[in-house]
Amino acid sequence: MVMLINEALVPCGLLLLSLWLCIQSVPISVDKTKEKPREEELGPPQSAETGLHYDRYLREVIEYLEKDPHFKEKLKNANMEDIKQGKLSKELDFVHHSFRTKLDELKREEINRLRMLLKAKHDIQGGNGRTVDHQALLKQFEHLDHLNQHTFEAEDLDRLIKSATKDLENFDKDRHDEFKRYELMKEHERRERLKAMNEEDRRKEEQHYEEMKKKHADHPKVNHPGSEDQLKEVWQDADGLDPADFDPKTFFKLHDSNGDGVFDESELEALFTKELEKVYNPNNEEDDMVEMEEERLRMREHVMNEVDTNNDRLVSLSEFLAATNKQEFLEKDEWETLDPGTLYTEEELREYEEQLLNEANDINQKSVELEKQRAELERKQEELNAQKFGLQQAVEEMERLKARSPKVEVKQPVAPVTEGEPAPIVPGNNQPLPPAHQQQGVPVPGHS
Repeated sequence: MVMLINEALVPCGLLLLSLWLCIQSVPISVDKTKEKPREEELGPPQSAETGLHYDRYLREVIEYLEKDPHFKEKLKNANMEDIKQGKLSKELDFVHHSFRTKLDELKREEINRLRMLLKAKHDIQGGNGRTVDHQALLKQFEHLDHLNQHTFEAEDLDRLIKSATKDLENFDKDRHDEFKRYELMKEHERRERLKAMNEEDRRKEEQHYEEMKKKHADHPKVNHPGSEDQLKEVWQDADGLDPADFDPKTFFKLHDSNGDGVFDESELEALFTKELEKVYNPNNEEDDMVEMEEERLRMREHVMNEVDTNNDRLVSLSEFLAATNKQEFLEKDEWETLDPGTLYTEEELREYEEQLLNEANDINQKSVELEKQRAELERKQEELNAQKFGLQQAVEEMERLKARSPKVEVKQPVAPVTEGEPAPIVPGNNQPLPPAHQQQGVPVPGHS
């Protein structure tokens, strides 16, 4: 499923700003901006994937900028608002020439990639008979200055920051919308199967469906994500420690898997695995793993809303410790798990089915048109084949006529002879040559 692919591609969905703000710089005791950086090839980016269509370009630009000592120092001292307002982009002018050259190469590669991508999309849309949305295609270039296709400038960095910020902020919403479409399709297909059944089979299927719903809902208590009970359960089951010895600071360090001093989205979601396993089992017919990933997203959003006070999509140690001192941390109520039936109304389902019907009609109409075009092409091909066959027959007939016709001997015309004049000499005959034409010592043809 597309949603599962997105989940694999976006283990943390970090903002560009968050990726930068959590850089760990080494102390700088000398002015390293005057030193020539060591040339090195940049391999595949090591930072977490974002799921954006320009993900690789984004991460490679970040990792190259991190290698410049001057820019890294400025980044270390920058705050969120400075970065959003583009103040950091101005520091690009002080980045070493060798890194600027690499950034130029990255931009040219990205421009070429986008050109091929847009051409493919344009061909697909045009080939399907759909109107090409040129404005939507041009939005693919919003993360860079496409008017300058050769060099990476401050304008490119500013656009990259703004695009990544906006796109990643909308990423969760897009995932929810995609999941809703998934549930609408699932219910639509279920009802279509019921329509194709006889009354007895339909009754059995409906009964089985209700039984599976009840079985899925019958699970152990799910603790509130981020609550004391939930974290203590992880402390005990995953860490093998006594819940009575629970210490928030130690817990944070244990589960900060990359040791960068913050919980990113993937590290946070990993804390909910135990709760999700209470509800979802891939071996159970009644449990949908796509729904499990939506549940994981809901849990993470809930914790982020309560803990991430500066909205950088990361949970720092100070934010985490502050959350454990709130009243909400002692929440004892069970977490209300996902109920797919509440995600849409019957009206929305009808609208969705109408949309599917219209799309199916458009496809059928296009199929009929293509069939007519195919038939017309076949007819023209038959006409061409017939013409070709006729020409071949005409050529063969001409060859036969030519072979049957007798060869006509062409005779040299003889000029009339006037009385008293010698007869004209015809080469090759047996007439003797006049004496004037005889050569000394040359035999006369026809005489020995």
